[in-house]
Amino acid sequence: MKRFVWLVVILLIASPGWAAKKMTVGQLKDLLAADQKAQKSDADVAAELKDIDLTDELTHSMMDSFKPLVPGQLTTEQLFVLEIRSAVLPPPASEIPATAAPDATKQKAILDKATDYATKTYAQMPALSASRTLRRFQDSAHQDQPAPGTHGSPVLAATYTPIRYTASDDASVTFKNGVEVNPLAGEKAHWGENSMIALLGPAPDPGTVLQEAQAAGKISWLRWETIAGHDLAVFSYSVDKKKTHYAVNYCCFPETSQVGQVAMRGQESAGGAGNYQTSANWKDFKSTEPYHGQVFIDPETGVIYRLITQVEFKGSDPVKTENQRIDYGVETVGDKKVVVPGFVTIDTVEQPFPDSPQGRYILRHTLFTENYSGYKTAGS
Repeated sequence: MKRFVWLVVILLIASPGWAAKKMTVGQLKDLLAADQKAQKSDADVAAELKDIDLTDELTHSMMDSFKPLVPGQLTTEQLFVLEIRSAVLPPPASEIPATAAPDATKQKAILDKATDYATKTYAQMPALSASRTLRRFQDSAHQDQPAPGTHGSPVLAATYTPIRYTASDDASVTFKNGVEVNPLAGEKAHWGENSMIALLGPAPDPGTVLQEAQAAGKISWLRWETIAGHDLAVFSYSVDKKKTHYAVNYCCFPETSQVGQVAMRGQESAGGAGNYQTSANWKDFKSTEPYHGQVFIDPETGVIYRLITQVEFKGSDPVKTENQRIDYGVETVGDKKVVVPGFVTIDTVEQPFPDSPQGRYILRHTLFTENYSGYKTAGS
């Protein structure tokens, strides 16, 4: 019994998000208003927001309504973190239309239009190029180890700083059949060793998602939602292990025989873990995983304006969470209007080190946003 309690204590220490406070978007607004009345500093308000998990989506309209309550840049940064992490949640009830659900016949008609659009229009788009701005937010959790040559108990406290903006990258990217051709594939950057992950796999394809969900027989009506002036039909879906072709590819994770004694490059100067480097091999995590999510469809045209995918990883996988949302928008390419990815959010949780001999592990959060603009025919 004592050993069980000790392991629970270890996991509590190793999981910085454990004590996060659940809160609705309405309660978040009330908190900001109370902090403004109390004249709290930007740093103090930002520190409060780091400990919050939202239970509904922080939408753009709600973000705009917060502007008079935001004391500074640090608070703004944490609101962006909350926006990304809540991107796959339903919006506040006040923002959900009260329109009655369509009957079964109309639901099938909407799905048929969406499948036709995704497989015959979207998937047959010409090759396009665009400018992409990728922004990365992450925490810096890593495990502390006893100093070399000591024989005492290992240090159990994980070094942890909350999720912050880390880096951005501008690139020219290409889309083939509506799916981005990943520019990182084959790149020789020291991902993993530099305390960062890279997503090398293709983005979700709306046509494949719809076909797999319908083949699995697990797609059903959820609600109406208004996005960018469109009243969209929202369906939830689930694709099990037998039907999925959802490929994930993450770079990179260490392989070592001395579990718990690997430090990522970039942590060496922090002390502790940097003293315990070994010659580790770094390996991509590749797998085909089941997933679930939501698809947002224009009921008249079948055009898909939003796609949510949430991967269902195994407990032994080094990646624990991948929640991805793709928002599509209308762009003019030449003399034609096309619906293409405009904004993407990706929320991931990964285990950057193997389990330690004490059964202890830590988790790292990495968030991404991707903005696409300047679409044109590839090669033009």
